[in-house]
Amino acid sequence: MSFDAVARVRRFNRAVTSEVGALDTSFLGRGRPLGSARVLNAIGHGRGDVGELRDYLGLDSGLMSRLLRGLEEEGLVETVPQTGDARRRIARLTAAGEAEFEAYETISDAQAAALLQRDPHAESLLAAMDRVAVALGRARITIEEQDPRGPAARVCLERYYAELARRFEQGFDVARSRDPDAADMVRPRGAFLLAMLDGGPLGCVGLKGQGGEMGEIKRLWVAEAARGFGLARLLMQAAENAAREIGIGVLRLDTNRALPEARRLYETSGWTEIPRFNDDPYPDAFFEKRF
Repeated sequence: MSFDAVARVRRFNRAVTSEVGALDTSFLGRGRPLGSARVLNAIGHGRGDVGELRDYLGLDSGLMSRLLRGLEEEGLVETVPQTGDARRRIARLTAAGEAEFEAYETISDAQAAALLQRDPHAESLLAAMDRVAVALGRARITIEEQDPRGPAARVCLERYYAELARRFEQGFDVARSRDPDAADMVRPRGAFLLAMLDGGPLGCVGLKGQGGEMGEIKRLWVAEAARGFGLARLLMQAAENAAREIGIGVLRLDTNRALPEARRLYETSGWTEIPRFNDDPYPDAFFEKRF
């Protein structure tokens, strides 16, 4: 690693800590340091299990206890035993805590908007931020089964369709494609899986079933900022596991020559190329995998 590269990383670290006020004793002017504010934020976003909260924030037990105790003394948080398992504790916001959480959200949103407004290349800045967030948060990425009609799924699918339109020689119109019905990608017929980081989607894949032993993989996509970290392979493995659970024994998929990275993934993960099996106008290569 060159000295210049290390120096650039350290310069970036200094810029971020200064911009977000990480060194301030009163983060965003609300009277408490960043650590306490992050705990409050995580609880406000639904991370109430104290053990899971500690792991999510990467804090040791002692510091987690001190931060929670401080928030409890302020009347912002209360902790109670988990119903059915008194060994586990659940943290939740009080009414005052809810108000403080909303105040932080408003100020943070305004700060983020101001940062983007003063940059003449806001989209490039966002792309760089996405890449850094994924690189630093890889350990927190989860594969979750969600409704293909939900907001996170729609974000992924819209970006997927837009990318195909850019990359395919003839463009892409989803109305001409064999777009699967959402009901075929929810249990008990199929599944729709998302790669998620801190509540935001990074990629998706659909498992389309029809009630028999044959199924299809559809709509595999990973955000550009998250490529190179193995997410496509993780999504495919999760889809194959879901197929086994449902009772699907044969999976098929199709792809286009404009997506060589997809073809490499299939060829290196046990898929076999087969003759065309549908009349979709876009794919020109077809694969199958049997369990």
